Amino acid sequence: MISKEHIIKRFISYVTIDTESDPTSNTTPSTAKQWDLANKLAEELKAIGMHDVSIDEHAYIMATLPSNVSHETPTIGFISHFDTSPDFTGANVNPQIIEHYDGKDIVLNEAENIILSPDYFDDLLQYKGQTLITTDGTTLLGADDKAGITEIVSAMEYLINHPEIKHGTIKVGFTPDEEIGRGAHKFDVAKFGADWAYTMDGSQIGELEYENFNAAGAVVKVKGKIVHPGYAKGKMINSMYIAQEFINSLPRMETPEHTEDYQGFFHLSSMTGEVEETVLEYIIRDHDLGHFEARKAVMENLATELNEQYDREVISVEIKDQYFNMREKIEPVMHIVDIAEEAMKQLHIAPLIKAIRGGTDGSQLSYMGLPCPNIFAGGHNFHGRYEYVPVESMIKATEVICKIAELAAIKK
Repeated sequence: MISKEHIIKRFISYVTIDTESDPTSNTTPSTAKQWDLANKLAEELKAIGMHDVSIDEHAYIMATLPSNVSHETPTIGFISHFDTSPDFTGANVNPQIIEHYDGKDIVLNEAENIILSPDYFDDLLQYKGQTLITTDGTTLLGADDKAGITEIVSAMEYLINHPEIKHGTIKVGFTPDEEIGRGAHKFDVAKFGADWAYTMDGSQIGELEYENFNAAGAVVKVKGKIVHPGYAKGKMINSMYIAQEFINSLPRMETPEHTEDYQGFFHLSSMTGEVEETVLEYIIRDHDLGHFEARKAVMENLATELNEQYDREVISVEIKDQYFNMREKIEPVMHIVDIAEEAMKQLHIAPLIKAIRGGTDGSQLSYMGLPCPNIFAGGHNFHGRYEYVPVESMIKATEVICKIAELAAIKK
């Protein structure tokens, strides 16, 4: 049995270390404080008996658990990231442990009246009677993805301590800066040396994902002309009004708050403006590659139409692809998904196979030659004060890792 107390202690030791990443930084890792957990993890992997533990100049950590069978087996990997999202502060995380959750409201912070309620977050009711770890309402928790790290380290420790469980060579990898889209940028796939891997970076128990969004970022710049407002007739061009035209011309119902499942969207994530210039920042997402390309074309064509309308270059759109749907790389090797699905079934976990409405290191790694589906880590409500994780889900994820290792080593 995986020790519940051991899982809790390990998880809390990780989340109480601030590892928030910074999208404005050009270094890797993007924040120096990520080294605090990176160095701790490298030492911990050595302490539990992992082989070939390394941490490179960019804080990428790799380690090996050698095979304990005599026949040839595939080399598999498990990967998680140790940074937390800059969307909400990860400093001074103060986890709260809720034993035997009763299905009612959880007061995270009485002074600020911050309540985690099943009336709003109905997923909570799945975990009635279980042990939840929550925030104190003032920070995120960091289960994304320190729950994944907890599970991988705990699984490796369990396999080392239980050599009767037969497995092939297993690689583990921990990365910085996933939350700012750079987690796989400097990942050395050749050094890692796995035939395939799994990211432990999903949400609720049972999630198994091999599809994700195609993703791009768009910067829209609108040029205006400032003139004294008292003498502006026929002369002033207010960039903010043109930006408003651009915004209102995109499909209003194709935004994150109005879409689900396989529906793509345009998301206005940032807007700054004055009369002379307004800058809009968008993210573009769609699972279907054709629809994805069409969304980019919509934005470019809209800019062309506005320039023609104003008979001058008032607006420009710069679009950069960020990552692509890993389904294309996973479907030729679907047995790696089948193994994970079978592992869950043998552990009496109902697999929830669905598309990720987001991205994952696994997407980039799949296109770098390392097919890499995503498995649940257990957390909910990532990137904010209402984040929580059931301890029982972390235990089950740890068991899934061990079972995948066992199934992958069965001699055919």
